[in-house]
Amino acid sequence: MLYLLLKHVHITCVALSGLGFVGRGVLMLRGSALLHSRFVRTAPHVVDTLLLSSALALTVVIGQYPFTASWLTAKFFGLLLYIFLGTLALKRGPTARVRASCFALALLTFAYIVSVALRHDPAGFF
Repeated sequence: MLYLLLKHVHITCVALSGLGFVGRGVLMLRGSALLHSRFVRTAPHVVDTLLLSSALALTVVIGQYPFTASWLTAKFFGLLLYIFLGTLALKRGPTARVRASCFALALLTFAYIVSVALRHDPAGFF
């Protein structure tokens, strides 16, 4: 029962996090001032905190951990790359072209992470 609850919370947060990133990316590409609104700046932190918390709880419940389960290791390193690319896309990219490129690469990385999770295989969709 706990496993199913955590899994559903995790999947919901993955969807919300991904949709939120896409939304913020669109706002960034359009140069919208909404990107700097309070809600757009704080909501991702709430969702991502729940996402990470549910991920950590799931690893304990299923007894599989990064660096011992290859698919979780792949997700971990994919997550680090996704965070790096997302930061460049939304905040730190020096030009609009770099931000747009990093946004596209971050979306591909997000898709890879989801594919690894679905297949429990570090190759993901490759």
